[in-house]
Amino acid sequence: MRVCLVVCFCLFFLSQNEGFSASNQTEVVQLPPGYYIVVGAYRPHQENYALWFSTEINKKGLHAKYGLDAGRKYIYVYLDYYEGYEESIKEMLRVRREGGFDEAWVRIMKDPVNSDQEKAEEKVLNAPIKKSEPVAENEVEVKKIEESKSETVEAVASPDSISSGIVEVIIEEGKITEPEKKIEAPAYSNTSVFFSLLHAQRQEEIEGDVEVIDTDRQRSIEFLKGNLDVTLPDPKSKSGKISLICDLFGYRKIQHDINYIDPMSDTIHDYFDYHEGKFIVHFDMVRLHKGDIATLYNVYFYNDAAVMLPESQYQLTSLLGMLNENPKYKIKLHGHTNGNASGKIIRMGESQNFFALTEDVKEGYGSAKQLSEARAEIIKAYLVANNIKEDRIEIKAWGGARMIHDKNSPNARKNVRVDVEVIED
Repeated sequence: MRVCLVVCFCLFFLSQNEGFSASNQTEVVQLPPGYYIVVGAYRPHQENYALWFSTEINKKGLHAKYGLDAGRKYIYVYLDYYEGYEESIKEMLRVRREGGFDEAWVRIMKDPVNSDQEKAEEKVLNAPIKKSEPVAENEVEVKKIEESKSETVEAVASPDSISSGIVEVIIEEGKITEPEKKIEAPAYSNTSVFFSLLHAQRQEEIEGDVEVIDTDRQRSIEFLKGNLDVTLPDPKSKSGKISLICDLFGYRKIQHDINYIDPMSDTIHDYFDYHEGKFIVHFDMVRLHKGDIATLYNVYFYNDAAVMLPESQYQLTSLLGMLNENPKYKIKLHGHTNGNASGKIIRMGESQNFFALTEDVKEGYGSAKQLSEARAEIIKAYLVANNIKEDRIEIKAWGGARMIHDKNSPNARKNVRVDVEVIED
């Protein structure tokens, strides 16, 4: 009788053969205690990827298997397991050096009651090794795997050594036969992509764009909307490497790297998913924390004026949202100008119009530092007018002391800016 293989193993120590065994279970079985040489990790619902990856590895003459880590909620694809610490480390280093898995690591699966010796070994195993220290004739950094539910497990495959496609493995009379059918892996060229932009804490959708970068040429290709089905542009490069950057004001910038040529190699990333006929790239956006600095690049000023252009309102609304969301936030506004020349300074009039040169504006003369201070002050005045307490906002004027471009360059306009530093959260 022929049955589709659901790769699992009940009692690890009884499964010493090199093939897979059939099982009537619908879930991957928990890995028994031991030290595992892990080369890939997948979410529990991605068992088909784990099956495909381990099968492809075995076509190369290796003996990969996979099993569940219920505590971490990951399926691990591994090459072997050991009962001892030292031999597992030695084998892991050999696999990195000779097996083509440059970032293989050791995952410790423990008994419910762990001995002091095991704890000591795990502490040593999980501690980063300085690159200056030679380890087994190689410079190796052993990955630190924290015992935390919030940890992101970094899965490492060898995409260049395997072919794309999900393979359905068939068992006949207890033996594995050659796959009868190969399901072609979906391609970026004919499959929609969904950039999931979510507030990391609230899990609410966030409006924003994702910039697509040709990694090889370091050039921007296109901006695509988040939380919509879009088509990913072809970088038309030899490597197919693409960087996806989501840089929304008030949140930490996130960059995800994918490969246009080989989507299946991207399934090893925790931020990548394939579900119901579409690729999903997850951007869990984290709010700025103390010490972070964001630039109000989309807040613009009239020439020689501490009065904002109307199009500045959109980003100021984002700043207001950030401050209202966390009442503990305190910020410092850093004002900058293009150069240090003194000149005319136009200030807002009594009509309190933040976004227009009204008839009652006040004209004066001052230094570049004074202009940068006046521009930071008008942003503060706008926030206070929108119910942000004044004591939550500090001002720092720099003038042209911290320009990011030459004052005569095509990008000189970007020197005229206000930075927002989070000084308390």
